[in-house]
Amino acid sequence: MSHQYTAPRSALIVGAGMAGLATAWYLQEAGVEVTVVDRKGVAAGASWGNAGWLTPSLTVPLAEPSALRLGLRTMFSPSSPLYIPPRADARLAQFLLALTRRCTHRQWQVAMAALSVLNRGVLAAYDELAEGGVAEPTRASDPCLLAFTDEAARRPMVEELEAVRAAGQDVAYELLTGEQAACLEPTLRPDRIAAAVRLHGQRYLNPVAYTTSLADAVRERGGKIVADLEAVNVRDLGGGPGGGVAVRGAEGQELRADAAVLANGAWLGRLAAPFGVRTRVQSGRGYSFTMPAAGLPTTPTYFAAQRVVCTPLDAERVRVAGMMEFTAPDRPADPRRVQAVIEAVRPLLPDADFGRRTEEWAGPRPCTADGLPLIGRTVSPRVHVCGGHGMWGIALGPLSGKLLADGMVSGRYAPELAALHPLR
Repeated sequence: MSHQYTAPRSALIVGAGMAGLATAWYLQEAGVEVTVVDRKGVAAGASWGNAGWLTPSLTVPLAEPSALRLGLRTMFSPSSPLYIPPRADARLAQFLLALTRRCTHRQWQVAMAALSVLNRGVLAAYDELAEGGVAEPTRASDPCLLAFTDEAARRPMVEELEAVRAAGQDVAYELLTGEQAACLEPTLRPDRIAAAVRLHGQRYLNPVAYTTSLADAVRERGGKIVADLEAVNVRDLGGGPGGGVAVRGAEGQELRADAAVLANGAWLGRLAAPFGVRTRVQSGRGYSFTMPAAGLPTTPTYFAAQRVVCTPLDAERVRVAGMMEFTAPDRPADPRRVQAVIEAVRPLLPDADFGRRTEEWAGPRPCTADGLPLIGRTVSPRVHVCGGHGMWGIALGPLSGKLLADGMVSGRYAPELAALHPLR
């Protein structure tokens, strides 16, 4: 006689970022009672100050040959787009070695094949959330511009877009001159920006407003969100009566449910390791700040060679974001990194007054060496993982939550999750 799968009636989600809240929302769609706990609160980690781009055409693996070349030349310079603070850290060294081994074209293609399957469903998941009552909208990136100082600097991006297309995605773009780009976005002066790419079919959002709206939707449907509860231990209590999972907080409080989802970003490893998850989740910190719109692009613009993104938050404010810094998630922010963002784009945006910046932020993106998230069940049938999205937690979070919730409720995981198994 085959064993009949029993779906959980209640779930504890650790982490109130995009991935955790989306998982909660989709579990609610299936009638599961949810409680979300977070060490600080909604969007307190990488979901707060990121660029907010929903760009399937740019959602690619972190490990690529060009990243390796850049990193080896400049990784110990605080002004570099990729920075590693010099200090003794054996676990970080292991992560960097694993990342280096994957910086080959073949490894990139393997990872891209897995991501491309997800990327095709990214925007549809957001549409489902909108139809289900999440009030904050996503916005069409029209235009969505990738800006370069010359055609030679643009060439690697075009090659990457073609590689993404070869992996099976629908990638629509056109090449622009500096004058054409300036017609679409006047702050891109042709004497500074000589070439551009215009991407079609992409979107963006205000990360804080959207994540807050998603949290409101979870609460409105009866879900609980508990802030200031740092989960320090997860226990599998077994199946049957009295079973399930228990999550213990740093102050000794304990919550119980039928199942748990670990979606706590760069802090995932400590809780997931006892359940067979060996893939290291490394904090890859990004930096951002907010500025008045004067002198800055008012349409989503990426200065690709400088690794800096400009995103309009509303009619008056623009978020400027960039950098990758491999360090501990709780390490104090490095003010030199904010200055590095400014110096990277100041020559390209001469009319922007960077002295008027506010809301300086540093947030830990949860990165894996193979560039793929961790989504699925652990060695325990009651403990699941939804994390490791790197720079793409906003883009991939809702779809990841949907696929995980479907698997938790049905007991059957979608084929596209095979390459993302947490026990790989």
